[in-house]
Amino acid sequence: MHPAEEIRGNVSSDLSGRRIVLGVTGSIAGVECVKLARWLIRHGAEVHSVMTPEACKIVGPYAMEFATGRPPITELTGKVEHVALCGDVDGRADLYMIAPCTANTLGKIVAGIDDTPVTTFATTAIGTGIPVMIVPAMHNTMYDHPVVRENLAKARALGIVIVDPVISEGKAKMAPVETIVDAAIRAIKGTQLGGKRVLVVTGATVEPIDDMRVLTNRSTGRTGVLIALEAYRRGADVTLIAGSTVQGIPPHIRTVRFEGVIDLWERVEGAGQFDIALFPAAVSDYVPTREPGKIPSGREDLVLELKPSFKVIDRFRKRNPSTVLVGFKAESVDDDDELMKRAYRRLEEVGMDMVVANDLSDVSEARNRILSITPDKQVLELSGTKAEIASFIMDKCQGLITGKGTRSL
Repeated sequence: MHPAEEIRGNVSSDLSGRRIVLGVTGSIAGVECVKLARWLIRHGAEVHSVMTPEACKIVGPYAMEFATGRPPITELTGKVEHVALCGDVDGRADLYMIAPCTANTLGKIVAGIDDTPVTTFATTAIGTGIPVMIVPAMHNTMYDHPVVRENLAKARALGIVIVDPVISEGKAKMAPVETIVDAAIRAIKGTQLGGKRVLVVTGATVEPIDDMRVLTNRSTGRTGVLIALEAYRRGADVTLIAGSTVQGIPPHIRTVRFEGVIDLWERVEGAGQFDIALFPAAVSDYVPTREPGKIPSGREDLVLELKPSFKVIDRFRKRNPSTVLVGFKAESVDDDDELMKRAYRRLEEVGMDMVVANDLSDVSEARNRILSITPDKQVLELSGTKAEIASFIMDKCQGLITGKGTRSL
């Protein structure tokens, strides 16, 4: 067994059963293609590589063979490799990705020029209607050339997905591998929530006690980040409203930050209309009366006065009655019956389409256990990683928005 098989699907099954052709051109960023190919495989993909002659000078064909488990295509032969993989045939590729793509190759593709295996694969894939993705990498002066910009626009007009580079140190650097992989998953799975707007609110509120101290909670916001990422991978237009302490947000997820409850509501209110909204945020039920300046140390009689806060999700529902709304309820309870009772009561109070409930004793960094509850009292249980739970929740949201659940938009 080739070593590539040992890692297949060990991160996710998002690309399981999918065939991706990876075109490599003569950019120094080609050294990242071994890592890129391996990560695509870790998500389950079958990867075939195609290389230009210039690419072979930067990253050896043996390296790509190791990465993918298959010899790279460095020339076209009587096997008509471009047709076999990207033609109108059974078993053709699900995605043709060119990463990195030089300005030279970009110009040839939009002009319909086939003088390397990579450009011939592109022409064939575009003609067949296979999704094509270009990941540019070049010096910034080249990227800013008016004709290069025009060529990028032409590529988009052809339906090609462009994964924007990172501008740094005078270069338009190839996007991070994680960003490219997410874009690949989105290109393949994007029809699931394509055209839908999704709001995710996550993380902890931070309420000031004085100018130095704050009242907050232990929420990391990680589940919300993974829900937003899953929605993005399924093609949704995602807005993530995240607490100031939330970390690990992918750069390609549109993010707005908040601190306190009032700040959070202003961000939610100004975010616009959504088809689906999910609120896994840990919002303070009580807020302190802020003391001016800094409370001196050593006070033995210090008493913090707390007053009840308003419920952001309640206000959202009143303003957005037709949005598919998913709330989250974390409790410390003795049994599932009590957990379901409290969660269902909150679902009815707000008018949610689904509530996700969990006992805080079942929460850990590795695995969580949740119950999903709908207005018709359907209850489903899932124990898994936070990524698996995020996928499960988005599956349920898809059912709701397509009319298979309790609400049809």
